Amino acid sequence: MTQVAAEVRIPRRRFSLGAAWRQPLAIAGAVIAVAWLLVAIFAPLIAPHDPLAQNAPAAQGPSWSYLFGTDELGRDVLSRVIYGARLSLPLALLLVALATALGSTLGAIAGYFRSWVDPLVMRTTDLVFAFPAIILAMVVTASLGPNIRNAVLAIVIVAWPTYARVVRGLVLSLSDAEFVHASRLLGSSSRRTLLHDVLPNLAGPVVVLATLDLANAILLLAGLSFLGLGAQPPDPEWGSMVSVGTQYFQFWWMGTFPGLAIFSAVLAFNFLGDSLRDRLDPRGVSRSKHQGVA
Repeated sequence: MTQVAAEVRIPRRRFSLGAAWRQPLAIAGAVIAVAWLLVAIFAPLIAPHDPLAQNAPAAQGPSWSYLFGTDELGRDVLSRVIYGARLSLPLALLLVALATALGSTLGAIAGYFRSWVDPLVMRTTDLVFAFPAIILAMVVTASLGPNIRNAVLAIVIVAWPTYARVVRGLVLSLSDAEFVHASRLLGSSSRRTLLHDVLPNLAGPVVVLATLDLANAILLLAGLSFLGLGAQPPDPEWGSMVSVGTQYFQFWWMGTFPGLAIFSAVLAFNFLGDSLRDRLDPRGVSRSKHQGVA
């Protein structure tokens, strides 16, 4: 009996990320992401001026007093970019966490229990995927009212179906695995099998998807704010700052520096997501091992 139990006891998959952090892209992405997170946390200590104060010369170019120049109202652009990190990054993390929790839960339930739940969840995801993400987010935000809270809610509505489909597909493949059938034969309930045998094997793909989705979340938030549906003045937000900069092309610094902030943050999370995907993809790991032997 002990031998049978040992044969059916399947250890949870453990992921070793040590090699992932030795890749140049992973290092670059981690450095940039950590730098922005530190900027967001210590913004009051780092920002040289009050981001809302209008006590500087309007539309002044970059100088030693104002490294990124000032905007059309005499506010320090550098301080506003720094405080914009406190708005964009935490909200991106929050909405990705909400989308991951909602989509993974629905996908796991649909893939494991099936019956009528699976068609209902999948047809709902098809309905969301029928529209471009930014268009659907614009419609939801406009109907609820233009503010940053409704923009976050709209992006969650747009983002969760991706997690539901990915998790459902993984659960469908795992639910027919031998160790899941063995767990059921040993008397485990459906809930216990799902929580202890199936879900731990989904961590890798979901983490990779969430990391990559952080970049999309930052872009969508910036896009909604650029269109006037996200953060409202005078809140410092990167997308709204770029929108103002497009109205003053002669003052290039007003839109360039917030745009570079968006670019660097999105690039960092894309680097991290790609590195994690290469490490957690079994086929990618196998290829790298064979190349190393060769």
